[in-house]
Amino acid sequence: MSMKRIAPVPMRSNDVKSAIRATERKEMSPRAKARVAGVLYALEGTTAVFGQVYFLSKFLVPGNAAATASAIQANETLFRLCCAAALLAVAFHLAYTVLFYDLFHPVHRTIALLAAVFGVVAGTLQASAVLFQLAALLVVGGGGALTGFTGEQAQGLALLFLNLNAQAYNVYLVFFGFWLIPTGYLIARSTFMPRIISVFLMLDGVAWATYLYPPLATAIYPVIAIVAAFGEIPLLLWLLVFGVNAERWNEQASARGS
Repeated sequence: MSMKRIAPVPMRSNDVKSAIRATERKEMSPRAKARVAGVLYALEGTTAVFGQVYFLSKFLVPGNAAATASAIQANETLFRLCCAAALLAVAFHLAYTVLFYDLFHPVHRTIALLAAVFGVVAGTLQASAVLFQLAALLVVGGGGALTGFTGEQAQGLALLFLNLNAQAYNVYLVFFGFWLIPTGYLIARSTFMPRIISVFLMLDGVAWATYLYPPLATAIYPVIAIVAAFGEIPLLLWLLVFGVNAERWNEQASARGS
């Protein structure tokens, strides 16, 4: 008895279109992505301030290795919490970098990719800064691997590592500025976000880039803080409250063939 082979039924074009629409519905909408990016941006800023800015003011005593080591030993739990917060900041930073690329690649894929590269480099520098924090804790805490160092030498190493932490964070700020400049340009070229935000955001990027020469950045820090407030706070609020105009985003994505 022979068995007849049943030929597969070809999928009609309407079925294909329905399948594509079903897949698209499963993806996060542009507005939702923008709001998630805003949340991650806010979380990165909060954890970075606690993990780095507050951390340095609490533990680093410039030029005084003994006082720096004593501050670490007296507040070891807080020190570890600062390290954990700084690591979370790295994760939040990389996550919103990906979402920003996804949002803005329909505007200009190459510029969006350039911004993403700067964002990843900035996140890597954040992570290296945390490694210096942990190294300072290691030498102050002692251990078998450090028995060859005297107390003063261990204290000096801890101060050195925290100074390296500060330098690594300064370089991170430079690349954060490099990320802001193309991101501002993408907002200016987009049709789904207010272009006024882009002007202050690019100025903000230039301001952070002054950390290429830290003495200059330190001298004009009040100006940097003001420019950052005008650039980053409106961006954050717009992302959290409005997200992006989904209809215009889809129009621009279609026009670019994305």
